[in-house]
Amino acid sequence: MDTPVVGALHLVVVTPEKAVLDQTAEAITLPMYDGELGVRPGRAALVGQLGPGELRFTAGGVTTRYFVDGGFAQVRANTVTVLTGSAKKAADIKAEDLTKENEKAAALPSTNGVERASRQRAQQRATAMTKVAAKVAGA
Repeated sequence: MDTPVVGALHLVVVTPEKAVLDQTAEAITLPMYDGELGVRPGRAALVGQLGPGELRFTAGGVTTRYFVDGGFAQVRANTVTVLTGSAKKAADIKAEDLTKENEKAAALPSTNGVERASRQRAQQRATAMTKVAAKVAGA
């Protein structure tokens, strides 16, 4: 097993369809279900649940943003592994994607507790995607 390079992180983002990212970074910020988590080299190991939101990382002084749709993250030996249902580069999110997500969430039924919870998760996803896209548009 290779010894991790001091001062560098290895970021891997995987969806059910493919590996989205496999890259070195200086710093990573994860959208945990209860707030953001910053990861720098030497961070203690952890496994945590992600919420829908912005995953961002800095590599070579440039910050890159992705929207991730929840999932799980593992930090171990300067390697951050993200398992998520979907990941999309923020710069690739289009206005029609946001409209579609909001319409999908609004169209979900909410006649019982399970349906209301599902609709709320869809609305949170649409809101988080909109916030991530807005950060890139405003940059």
